[in-house]
Amino acid sequence: MAITNTPTWQTLATHAASLRQRHLRELFAADEQRFSRFSRRQDGLVLDYSKQRIDADTHRLLLDLAAAADIDGWRRKMLAGETINHTEGRAVHHIALRAGDAAPAEVRAVLERMRDCCENIHGGIWRGWTGQRITDVVNIGIGGSDLGPRMAARALAAWQQPDLRVHFVANVDGADIAPLLARLDPRTTLFIIASKTFTTQETLINAGTARAWLLAAAGDADDAVAKHFIAISTARERTRQFGIADANVFEFWDWVGGRFSLWSAIGLSLALAVGWRQFAALLAGARSMDEHFASAPAADNLPLTLALLSLWNTHFLGARSAAVLPYSQSLEKLPAYLQQLEMESNGKQTDRAGQPLSGVPCPIVWGEPGTNGQHSFYQLLHQGGQIVACDFIALAASDFPLAGHHRPLLANCLAQSAALAFGQTAAEVRAAGVAEALLPYKLFPGNQPSTTLVLPALNAHTLGQLLALYEHKTFCLGVLWNINSFDQWGVELGKTLAGRIEPLLAAAGDDSAFDASTRGLLTLLRQS
Repeated sequence: MAITNTPTWQTLATHAASLRQRHLRELFAADEQRFSRFSRRQDGLVLDYSKQRIDADTHRLLLDLAAAADIDGWRRKMLAGETINHTEGRAVHHIALRAGDAAPAEVRAVLERMRDCCENIHGGIWRGWTGQRITDVVNIGIGGSDLGPRMAARALAAWQQPDLRVHFVANVDGADIAPLLARLDPRTTLFIIASKTFTTQETLINAGTARAWLLAAAGDADDAVAKHFIAISTARERTRQFGIADANVFEFWDWVGGRFSLWSAIGLSLALAVGWRQFAALLAGARSMDEHFASAPAADNLPLTLALLSLWNTHFLGARSAAVLPYSQSLEKLPAYLQQLEMESNGKQTDRAGQPLSGVPCPIVWGEPGTNGQHSFYQLLHQGGQIVACDFIALAASDFPLAGHHRPLLANCLAQSAALAFGQTAAEVRAAGVAEALLPYKLFPGNQPSTTLVLPALNAHTLGQLLALYEHKTFCLGVLWNINSFDQWGVELGKTLAGRIEPLLAAAGDDSAFDASTRGLLTLLRQS
């Protein structure tokens, strides 16, 4: 039975119809204990969801819905490594990558090789074809092979290794790789090619450009590619054909989806950027959240709480958009990372039985760091007439402590969540002495739902907690909607069409299978 047809869902729908009329001002006035009732603490993290448009009955009914969807059963299946990615016949076991001593032997072996690689490069043992030490590393990947390590390297910039610069290339557009190569030295640059199958078009085009750039400088040096290229891949034959030595190939497994792969060898560029101890701390932080997710009761379970709130906002309140608002410049790449995590996982309209869903499981995820966003799109959040569910993320202590900076940052974070929740009434505008003619423009309806997550500080451990929190939230949402969060067939059609279109950009051919717009654009671009 679809979740929307269950008695619990119908009860929630009736409850939502009445609660929708209530304002957050009223909900707070009715419950002096609202903050303590709707906030949770876990291993240093504080999750405040008291500004969500819920009451005690909402919370209880949402927990009933989680039980009806059998969250516990699906969680056990995932943790046991069962084949819950049924359309691809794969297990979903990325948590094994950060299981520490309990990790499979094959995982521990790859982690040991990654640690040795980091020590060799940081220690100057790994040298290029001229005998010079490596000063720059370029990670070439796309999607999960780029977003994860790129985001985390930016987030942990305070721990950047002083003698090694790590760069990221993803876009097939030459404007991504060309300016970078122009300022690098081929004698001291190491490339990491991240592609599980070693067939990803964008990655291989960029890898080929990097290889040609290296060989143009190295000339007849037979071992240049072997000394300047690493592969993160399972396709040994293809990596050998490229010229990468087997000793420089790090594997990961089909039970690791791309958007869940930061914890695997895909994280090698991150480990090089911040050092092995920091990478190990990242894994430990994620493991801490894994243990919480596996054992915490539903009412106190942070990932499940986030998932239930997302479902409530999306389906019952009509929020088609969710903003991630980190008040940390170091987390500037987090919204893009979570955009892929949630939208590629749950941006679907077909359930696990192949039947169409009766609702929309996944909102559009977007965001920008504060305070930058306040001078951009917050106008719409405050007065645009749309419900946008917001996740505010704040750091109790700055990772770059400078006098006079962090307190205003935190003040803005708290002020924005309060303003979105409570707004400003006509009486308050008049009391402030605003001219009556301006009154309509100074009204703020408020009642925007938001959650505030406070980290004690931003470091590798708390970043690991944060990312695992959102991973498990995504999993829970998939269970609630009975969809497979771990395939991504929606990316295939565009790739197939691009393969048919590319030859037609080079020379005219039979384009009759395409629409008039595509045919017209092909003609235009061939002539340019």
